[in-house]
Amino acid sequence: MSIKSDSRHLYLQVIDRLKHDIETGVYKEKEKLPSEFELSKQLGVSRATLREALRVLEEENVIIRRHGVGTFINSRPMFTSGIEQLSSVTDMIKQAGRKPGTIFLSSSIQGPTEEDVRRFRCSKDEEILLVERVRTANGEPVVYCVDKIPCKYLPQGISYENESLFENLHHQANRDIAYAVAHIEPLGYHEKVSPILECEPETALLVLKQMHYDYNDEPILYSINYFKSNKFSFHVLRKRV
Repeated sequence: MSIKSDSRHLYLQVIDRLKHDIETGVYKEKEKLPSEFELSKQLGVSRATLREALRVLEEENVIIRRHGVGTFINSRPMFTSGIEQLSSVTDMIKQAGRKPGTIFLSSSIQGPTEEDVRRFRCSKDEEILLVERVRTANGEPVVYCVDKIPCKYLPQGISYENESLFENLHHQANRDIAYAVAHIEPLGYHEKVSPILECEPETALLVLKQMHYDYNDEPILYSINYFKSNKFSFHVLRKRV
């Protein structure tokens, strides 16, 4: 099982070998790897080389190390999307071949915060609809969503039969989302959201904050979505200018 030496750094070869073993089923999702002593012996490398390879694999979310327990193969992302593509959560789940679902937690009308006034360019007298939901894929909770919409766009509230807010806005307000300004942040364990998404303590979250605009550049929808990092993978296409 030892790796064959080539011109690259040894730890890079170890990374490739372990990735290959994962892809070919030698090691399966959530399976515990052998101890560092055993694995370094099997691969024919020093423990220092192995530790460097494991450090990189952990940064890439290929493995997860639990202190005092061991090293485990991480679950592969169920959903992947280019961050430059504006897709609803519903569409992302459908594109992965799974059935989208929604657990509605709350819906309320409130006055705008100072941030809302700035975001929506609205007055302090306008009302804001706040919707809290959990999105599911084949019944499994995968995204916790907090959405804000000025009530003037959805005076009758949201349709609970139509799970996509994009569709709600299209049918009720004749407003279509054209683009969004997004910020993505990594987040560790969240005392409220992580239990709702049935996350293990070491499972991180990806927080996507987006301000959505229609084709007239009007701010329509502000959303904060908490994605399970072991279920979602986002990438971006970068071009040299």
